[in-house]
Amino acid sequence: MTTCGHRIAVRCLRLAPADRPITRITLDVGQDQGGEPGVWAALTADEARDLARLLLAHAGLAERDTAPLG
Repeated sequence: MTTCGHRIAVRCLRLAPADRPITRITLDVGQDQGGEPGVWAALTADEARDLARLLLAHAGLAERDTAPLG
């Protein structure tokens, strides 16, 4: 749960059509406490890793209170 009231869920989604299985990492930012709708995204493994790197980089900057990355 974030301080602004959003519950964030991260899950692995596997779809298994016979010819080509699909796996995605899902990111679900649910409604806030006021009922405003959230967002949902399905990421490839590479996209999820890129997002994780960006989140960690920005978290480090926030802790050091420096200018944001581009």
